[in-house]
Amino acid sequence: MCSYCGCRSIGIIGRFSTEHDELINVTGLLRRAVTDGRTNEIVELVDDVARLLAPHTDAEEAGLFTVLRREEEFSEHIDTLCGEHVDLDDLLARIRTGESHLVDRFDRELRSHIQREENGLFPASLTTLGGDEWDEVDALTAASVPTSPVAP
Repeated sequence: MCSYCGCRSIGIIGRFSTEHDELINVTGLLRRAVTDGRTNEIVELVDDVARLLAPHTDAEEAGLFTVLRREEEFSEHIDTLCGEHVDLDDLLARIRTGESHLVDRFDRELRSHIQREENGLFPASLTTLGGDEWDEVDALTAASVPTSPVAP
């Protein structure tokens, strides 16, 4: 995860980064359950990942992505990230219904997605958005429902 530019000092970016860390940790538990053949735990762990993922992606899209999308240079990248949110949800649903062989693909795609946010979009937002825009990001994010179980 990114730690070089200071973007985690922005409250909402710090929250999203913390949520990324938790998503990676819970996905690791899911991967180990699949690898170990603990099928009785897989659905529960998929649900744990989903409980973190859905509110996280909803909040990103409602707040940060909405404000950054106004900048033409970001719109295509944000569209790609939103498409990846849908793809991750679809993969997770397929794992839940028994396609556990997809867990490694889910993990790879999740990590790749997070890397693009943490090392690309988040640092760029730090230099692009001003105070009023960050206030708007915070307000839009706070209005998104449901909130992440990791959020303060």
